[in-house]
Amino acid sequence: MDFSSKLLQNAVNEMSQLPGIGKRTALRLVLHLIRESPDKTTYLTEALFKMRSELKFCRSCHNISDVELCEICANPHRNREIICVVEDIRDVMAVESTSSFRGLYHVLGGKISPIDGIGPHDLTISSLVEKIKKGNVKELIFALSSTMEGDTTNFYIYRKIQDLNVVTSTIARGISIGDELEYADEVTLGRSITNRIPFELSLKS
Repeated sequence: MDFSSKLLQNAVNEMSQLPGIGKRTALRLVLHLIRESPDKTTYLTEALFKMRSELKFCRSCHNISDVELCEICANPHRNREIICVVEDIRDVMAVESTSSFRGLYHVLGGKISPIDGIGPHDLTISSLVEKIKKGNVKELIFALSSTMEGDTTNFYIYRKIQDLNVVTSTIARGISIGDELEYADEVTLGRSITNRIPFELSLKS
């Protein structure tokens, strides 16, 4: 792809680094920004810079937040005895959209994946275990995607907490094997949470 401007080329190259954005799509987006008023580009730049510099992670669940304690953890009406374990913010948004879960979350920040160099210590598993050791949590719901990495992560956490007097369950397999939570429709995901099964049974399937 030939560019008449180095400035344009640099902008396209940077935009194409985003997931799912190829060079042609990046060019289309950059040209759109060029056609817009300078103010709109400035607003976009400022919003991205402010997000990057001021965004926080909830000190309790590790969800993305504007403040130290996210709105979900700070909500007194949430059930603090149930924690839904998810991979990242996208899964929190997916589960919340079902309106079927009123407990709290714990965001791991990924899944155990040796091939990608991600081990248990790269995730927030230790803080989850510490939470459960305090004795306030009655049930842990595993809501990771049903992939090999997701199942490995579930089992690792299960082994770490199996003697801590907490019920462990997993979302029902309304979610197809290998599917990511964020792509499941709200009804299916909602039913999978409502009809969750004991984790021990999932080990036998």
